[in-house]
Amino acid sequence: HVQLVESGGTSVQAGGSLRLSCTSSDHSHDDYCLGWFRQTPGAEREALATSDSEGDTDVAESVKGRFTISQDNADHSLFLQLNSLKSDDTAIYYCAAGPSFVCSSGSWGFASNYHDWGQGTQVTVS
Repeated sequence: HVQLVESGGTSVQAGGSLRLSCTSSDHSHDDYCLGWFRQTPGAEREALATSDSEGDTDVAESVKGRFTISQDNADHSLFLQLNSLKSDDTAIYYCAAGPSFVCSSGSWGFASNYHDWGQGTQVTVS
């Protein structure tokens, strides 16, 4: 298992941008499928983007063109760039790690496939 810590969440005006970071206690991302999710009160976690060990990425259609995922293996970090933010983007944002097959199987959008989660970082758009 891996410990994940998110940061970068804050309050921002609509139209603004944020970069969220997720640092990993594991010094190798080779065994993991990494993902970003978000959640609002009373709702299920929504999958946003994923990155595999080779840096191949996928982004949910709902945020494609506004959100970008990237990772820096040397720094053991995962990033989510959020642009053109809207009030509907207000949520707690989580990073997650799951087995590598989650990415390759195309099932990265299911939160139940991930075994480790960070504590979340709050993004508020007004």
